[in-house]
Amino acid sequence: MPGGRLTQPERRRIAAGLAEGLSYSEIARGLRRPASTVTREIARNGGPSDYQPDRAHLATERRARRRKPGAPASARPSPTPAAAHGRDPEAVDGLARRLAALLVTTGLPEMMARVLACLYTTDSGSLTSAELVRRLRVSPASISKAVGYLEEQELIRREREPRQRRERYVCDNEVWYRALQASARVSAELADIAEQGAGVLGPATPGGVRLKDMSRIHGHISRDILQAAERWRHIPSGDRTADGDRTMEDAPGTGRPPAAEAGRGSS
Repeated sequence: MPGGRLTQPERRRIAAGLAEGLSYSEIARGLRRPASTVTREIARNGGPSDYQPDRAHLATERRARRRKPGAPASARPSPTPAAAHGRDPEAVDGLARRLAALLVTTGLPEMMARVLACLYTTDSGSLTSAELVRRLRVSPASISKAVGYLEEQELIRREREPRQRRERYVCDNEVWYRALQASARVSAELADIAEQGAGVLGPATPGGVRLKDMSRIHGHISRDILQAAERWRHIPSGDRTADGDRTMEDAPGTGRPPAAEAGRGSS
C-alpha cells in the first residue's frame, strides 16, 4: 500500500470515483490507500459535493510550503487523541470501525454503533457533540439522534461541564453492567408474557407447551445475566485477570467462599 501524500492523479481518481457514486472504501481500494486517508482528503477539501482535485492539490502544496522544518515541540500541533501514547491513528480508526461493525451485528443501529465505538476507543470515554461531529464527519442532527437512543438504552450518560453550558456524552466503566441489567429485564418480561400465554393457550396444548418452555429459558437467562453482572461488578478492576472464572467464583455475593476460606474450612 503506497504511503506519503496523495498525488494529483490520485486526487483526480478520487473525484472520478465520487462522480460515479462510489463509496469512500471503494475509492480507497482502487487507490490502494487506507479508507481514512480518502475520508480525510475529501472532508478537508469541500466534502463529496464540492471536491475539486486540482484545487485540493494546490491547497496541500500551500500547506506544505507554510510548514517550517524543525519547529520546536511547543509550536507543533498536539497529537490527536488517536495518535496519543504513540498509537498509529490508522490502527485506532480501524479498531473503531471493526467494533462498530460488530455492534451492528448485535442489533444496534449503525450510527449508534459508530458513536458508541468512538466513545469506547477514546481514553477519556467522553466527547462533546461537536467532537463527535468532527470525528465521525456527520451532521449534528445524526449525533443528537444517536446519543438520544444510546441514553435510552443506558449505554451512555450525559454530563454538563463545570461552569460551561455544553454537555459531554460519557461511556463509563459501568456501561456494560447497565446494558446487562437492561437485557435481563427484557428476558424477564419475555418470561412473564410467555407464562401468561401458556395459560391462555392451555398448558397441555402444543402452543402452551412451547410458550411454557420459552418462559423457563428466558427466566433462567434473566437470572443468570443478573448474577453474572453482580459478580463481575464486585470484582475490583485490578483483579479482573485472564483467570476470570476462578476470580468470579471467589467474588462477594456468589455464595462461594474465597479459596483461602474454603481451605481453612476443610482442614
